[in-house]
Amino acid sequence: MIKNFLERIGIMNAIMLLVVVSIILVSEYMFLKGDKLDAIFIAFWAPTILGFMNYFKHKK
Repeated sequence: MIKNFLERIGIMNAIMLLVVVSIILVSEYMFLKGDKLDAIFIAFWAPTILGFMNYFKHKK
């Protein structure tokens, strides 16, 4: 199942998706810890990375 998923999306895209998920988790942790502004700033990184991934995928 995981091998099929990696073949479909590619290794680099899978790594970038893991980075995005980790950014979201770190942002949630910081928000719950009380660093609300820092958490919001970090939370904006996830859609930015996904947007760049989408842009470069369709630029070919």
